[in-house]
Amino acid sequence: VQLQASGGGLVQAGGSLRLSCAASGITLGNFAFAWFRQAPGKEREGVAYSSGGGRSTIVYSDSVKGRFSISRDNALNTVYLQMNNLTPEDTAVYYCVVAGGSSCEHGVQYWGNGTLVTVSS
Repeated sequence: VQLQASGGGLVQAGGSLRLSCAASGITLGNFAFAWFRQAPGKEREGVAYSSGGGRSTIVYSDSVKGRFSISRDNALNTVYLQMNNLTPEDTAVYYCVVAGGSSCEHGVQYWGNGTLVTVSS
């Protein structure tokens, strides 16, 4: 299984980015997935979660609620994180992860590579 994240880059505060995570070796629609981030000197933080297997549970951290949107395209086997109204505090390496089943109860099974998001003030 491979998860290839992309879409990071440098953006000014107030701008937007869309991160993508393309999966191979796994059918994403059957699994829960999430986006985590880790800023320099800080602990890893879960920012968005979506259940799988036909369920529709989506959860955001308070720090991104109202600005970020998580989604998936089952046909492309790809998940996304749309990030709007970015602030310098959103600067971090972002990771996509896939659970071992259709909900977070199964724990993280796979980690993607990180993609760096840098927000300038």
